[in-house]
Amino acid sequence: MKPADKYLSVNLVLSTLILFLIFFPFTASAVTEQNSTAIMKENKTICNSLDLDNLCYSNILKNKTVYVAGDGSGDFNCDGSDDQIEINQALKCVSENPQFTTVHFKGPYTYVISDSIFIGNNTTLEGDPTAVIKLIDNASWPVDKPLITQMDSNEIHGVTIKGFEIDGNHDNNLDKTDGYGFYNMIHFCNSTDIQVHNMYMHDGHGEGLKVDRSYDVQFYDNTIYRTGHNALFAEDCQNLEAWNNNILIRTDCGLRVLNSNHVKFHDNVIDSYYHWSAGGSGILVEKTTEVVNDVEIYNNTIHDTYGPGIWLIGWLDSYPKEEAQNVHIFHNIFYNTGMNPNIDLVGGIITSGFYDTLIENNIFDGVYHAAIIHMLPIGTDISPTYEARLSLSYTGTKYTTIVRNNIIVNTRKCKKDPEGMGYAVINYLPETHTFVLENNCLYNNSAGNYRNCTSSTDIYADPLFVNQSIHDYHLEPNSPCIGTGILNYCIDSQMNT
Repeated sequence: MKPADKYLSVNLVLSTLILFLIFFPFTASAVTEQNSTAIMKENKTICNSLDLDNLCYSNILKNKTVYVAGDGSGDFNCDGSDDQIEINQALKCVSENPQFTTVHFKGPYTYVISDSIFIGNNTTLEGDPTAVIKLIDNASWPVDKPLITQMDSNEIHGVTIKGFEIDGNHDNNLDKTDGYGFYNMIHFCNSTDIQVHNMYMHDGHGEGLKVDRSYDVQFYDNTIYRTGHNALFAEDCQNLEAWNNNILIRTDCGLRVLNSNHVKFHDNVIDSYYHWSAGGSGILVEKTTEVVNDVEIYNNTIHDTYGPGIWLIGWLDSYPKEEAQNVHIFHNIFYNTGMNPNIDLVGGIITSGFYDTLIENNIFDGVYHAAIIHMLPIGTDISPTYEARLSLSYTGTKYTTIVRNNIIVNTRKCKKDPEGMGYAVINYLPETHTFVLENNCLYNNSAGNYRNCTSSTDIYADPLFVNQSIHDYHLEPNSPCIGTGILNYCIDSQMNT
């Protein structure tokens, strides 16, 4: 071969090799990406082309969480306007791909929503404590449109909501009235296995959590500040538990159940703030049409409420005894409850229409009206819940409330119509309701101890609290209450007995 031919041949080989080296990486990359995309499609890890652009490969391959952020670091990224769009895309992706379980809000960031957030089954919606879901100013939503709700209106199950903040933006949506179903923060119906915990929910128009016709609902470790109605409202529910919540009431109640059974409310702190709209009872248990015979309320501290600490009421149509009985209220502390100066329906515990209610081992200090009362509201005392009704009366007779081993001190007269108020226990319904009073300690109640009821076993002495001024209600060693309760039902270590 001639030297020139050899030179040409070598150049041709080198040129071919260079072209191959340049072309191959792009071809390999394209094939790899195509194969990866095919694999992900086969595994259903891609919701749509938009989701593929947003989701990080490493996130898809390594964990079960989809991240939403406002700083560009998320799988879905928000810009502070209509942020529900990206949030709902993330939730849709999790809903359609079972290998994902969680949508996580990164903080610090405020996600402003102009429409509802929709969550699917078997999903955790969580966030950093500095992540905030906030309703837009002047939202003008219709009634019964919540901030967070379910994708499928027929049912939902297996949902956890935890860890972040919901700002109802009350003062920038004043065209709507509190307590009429506007801007509920979370609302589920026909739901099962729902958990809401470690949330900060505040400044709303409606409910914190509303659940209807639901089972196995847990509401715990939340801070609820001035929602527009109830912190928790459960209607026609079963197996409901709320504990370790810190609740400040704006309009209605802290915890409320209607026609719900197998309920436990315990270890909550509930109070109110001094304002004309500051609300009703700390806890409301209500029966109209369904069975309510397994409710326990215990270890709560309820103080400075505008309405009663606890309101227990059965009303509407006639019902057999077995459908409204055996509510157990025990080991709670009530102080300064019933501060509303405009209504009579205030006190520690108010009840009517329930059979065999057991109230034991509670402390009442400085409550208004009376510690424990049989009574009905008159006319439109409670607003807005009952303002259209003229009566909440029961239809039965022989309702009994057992009151034992309680300490009742320093009851005060009602701010409205104080005449005849300030007793330890009052029965305004003696024709149909009876108190059984056993081994209570009564002391320094402004009007006396009993009205339309009596006891032969109560004691009348200073219980000797360790430090009443700071609401330390443990008993001093020489307290007359120690050892005086009914056997097996003595006040526990809260009172050192």
